[in-house]
Amino acid sequence: CTTVEDGGVQFQVRVLRRPPDAEQARAEKERPGARRNPFAEPEPALVVGDVSPTHLCLLNKFPVVPHHLLLVTRDYEEQESALTEADFAALAWCLAGVDGLAFYNAGEVAGASQRHKHLQLVPPLGPGRLRAPVEVLLSPPPAPGQVSRSAALGFAHALTGLRLQGASESESAMQLAAAYRALRTALGVGAEGTPDNLLATRDWMLVVPRARAAVHDINVNAMGFAGALLVRSQEQLAWVRNGGPFNLLSEVAASASP
Repeated sequence: CTTVEDGGVQFQVRVLRRPPDAEQARAEKERPGARRNPFAEPEPALVVGDVSPTHLCLLNKFPVVPHHLLLVTRDYEEQESALTEADFAALAWCLAGVDGLAFYNAGEVAGASQRHKHLQLVPPLGPGRLRAPVEVLLSPPPAPGQVSRSAALGFAHALTGLRLQGASESESAMQLAAAYRALRTALGVGAEGTPDNLLATRDWMLVVPRARAAVHDINVNAMGFAGALLVRSQEQLAWVRNGGPFNLLSEVAASASP
């Protein structure tokens, strides 16, 4: 992990070293006609446990950071689908136990690598007590119910505050669902199948509309907008250093509707 400072944010840029079994999984995914679903029958060692009647918690087999969790729907749903009340009920339960960063990649254009619907949750990325490096630009967040945009972020987005600490799980789920609907409406991305990224903590939620999955062959998912990027080579790392992470993010984000 290398730190690249841009706009006051200490971006974490990790150079991916793909293990052999991941290469095999990638080849299977790209093989014509291959439709393997890794969440249909997860490996027992990866199962953390039940979250709700609709969701299961798994360990990510190829984690970006330690203790990288997946919240997977038991029944198959497309990853590009909008999040539902059931999704937010499961997420609220997990955020009550882990004060970390939750995120969702709505489809391949938003950086998703699997089609089976799943949210993700990671412990605080830092530095210090920050849940995400970009959080340094979001403090204090807007009041709950207030939608705003920050010029400091440099990419299209909508932001609102949350107050999940001390709330019941049902209250937290309702807050999360209401914030998600308000942000997507503000961005004009309310339709099913519209690619975007969701990032959420106990205190704020951010939604970013997407135009493309990658630029300069660097794939970006929701963690990129949190301040954590993955690259596959030293050459790509050099491009991020020279071009700047915020420039990369602005190129993959879509323009927000007025």
